[in-house]
Amino acid sequence: MVTPYIVQDSDVVVIGSGLAGLTTALHLAPRAVTLLTKTPDLPGGSSNHAQGGIAAAVGPNDWPEAHAADTIAAGAGFVDAEAALLLAREGAERVQALLDAGLPFDRAADGAPLLGREAAHGAARIVHAGGDATGPTLVAALAERVRSTPSIRVETNAFAVDLAVRNGRVCGVLACHPKGWVFHRTPRVVLATGGIGGAFARTTNPPEATGDGLALAARAGATLADVEFVQFHPTALAVDADPAPLLTEALRGAGALLLDGHGRRFMPDEHPQAELAPRDVVARAIGARVAAGEPVTLDLRPALAAKPDGFPTVLALCAAHGLDPWAEPMPVAPAAHYHMGGVVTDRSGRTDLEGLWACGEVACTGVHGANRLASNSLLEALVFGARVARDVAERTLPALPPFALPQPLAVAGGVGAALIDAITAEARSTLYQGAGLVRDGAGLRASRQRLDRLAVALDVLRGDGPTDVASVRRWGEARNRLLAGRLVVHAALNRCESRGAHFRTDFPNEDAAALRHAFTLKDLAGSAGTLINQIGQIGTGDAACSIP
Repeated sequence: MVTPYIVQDSDVVVIGSGLAGLTTALHLAPRAVTLLTKTPDLPGGSSNHAQGGIAAAVGPNDWPEAHAADTIAAGAGFVDAEAALLLAREGAERVQALLDAGLPFDRAADGAPLLGREAAHGAARIVHAGGDATGPTLVAALAERVRSTPSIRVETNAFAVDLAVRNGRVCGVLACHPKGWVFHRTPRVVLATGGIGGAFARTTNPPEATGDGLALAARAGATLADVEFVQFHPTALAVDADPAPLLTEALRGAGALLLDGHGRRFMPDEHPQAELAPRDVVARAIGARVAAGEPVTLDLRPALAAKPDGFPTVLALCAAHGLDPWAEPMPVAPAAHYHMGGVVTDRSGRTDLEGLWACGEVACTGVHGANRLASNSLLEALVFGARVARDVAERTLPALPPFALPQPLAVAGGVGAALIDAITAEARSTLYQGAGLVRDGAGLRASRQRLDRLAVALDVLRGDGPTDVASVRRWGEARNRLLAGRLVVHAALNRCESRGAHFRTDFPNEDAAALRHAFTLKDLAGSAGTLINQIGQIGTGDAACSIP
């Protein structure tokens, strides 16, 4: 049980302890920051599991303009070109600054960074650390800096339940801590909570990636965009594990080959870039074969021979599941990996709610479009985490007016916990089957109905019960997963075309006239209604979609 309700005043609250959250907090120093993370220690989030590197034009004969062009090409027509160029230019500066600061990136004998190449990149521009351990190596170094920064107060095992909003302005965060319910009264909140992979039954994301930030912002009334675009990583290890172990894209960049059930290389028939085609192309090529009952394997041996010391994480993952990649190709299948959509922000990370910023995977900046370019995710966290910090520090906000404090929740424990887990499992399976790698209108509508029913069932489990942080987190993550899934389905129904990571068999072609969709939670109540698009379009609902 917990101690009574606490009110804690904070100048800035950052929610999330991945690369985006750590970067934001560090760049705000010496300003006082409260960093909330639901994990038991720093760091957390998907960044800590990222095997791939950071894309940046820091090598000879490479330029940010070329990096931006590759980003735009991969995004299937929906990338904001100016944002992509900003990402590439400032990203090169950020990565170079980290190199100059001596962070432990992989380097040649002369000290220059060793640069790899990944899918859809026109040059070798991927900076790695620890071979295939870039994420954990980088965030561990930044987490140590956060711990030693006096102006940053880290609150671990703290689950953010809801944002408090009054008259369109964020006034604080209601969170459950081991010490009890805490209302963090603050005029400035930064969401850096990562993605929504945990809403799907099969994902490469860690357990904490449950769509918390997307759900917090949606319930608060913020505008969302590109929510239908969920990237499935082509080569997750096909073993019974949650999350699914990831076999990094860098393996294919180093020469690993995809083989069908007959041991034949098939990607050259699918795309001119073969194994280095955009992720959506590779994922669907693999997914189609797996769905037909044909095993697909990734032969790592060419990559391991080329870089014997380059993939320690991959070798450890394979060994943990009793597999030897030196002896035979590894079984693979696609898994939910990255969310291109999120909370709409400007280039300083501001949302359309005063006092709310977002950065990293939870944000929708326009740099990813319909299909993220490999290794741009850590880069985005670095660039926009710093931009958010600068805007938060420079922007003056008036003092908060008096307002009624939000009421904490009571949730079910005991038998209720088992029911919550069952609802979660069914919701994840429903989303993976109905709004996964390949979609159609009938499957999406069936998923919508099922997820709506599950949301009602979960709400019944509110009421008298324990308010310990474990119970609140179980119920809150289930609520967030369900909302994230319903938002994805809603957006997918309203995109009556196939583009990038969104593929509908009933609308298999790209619509040249289509634009990006933006909407708010209010639109979820009438899924066949009109989407208010604040990126230049009025989109029509699924009822208006017709099969030609």
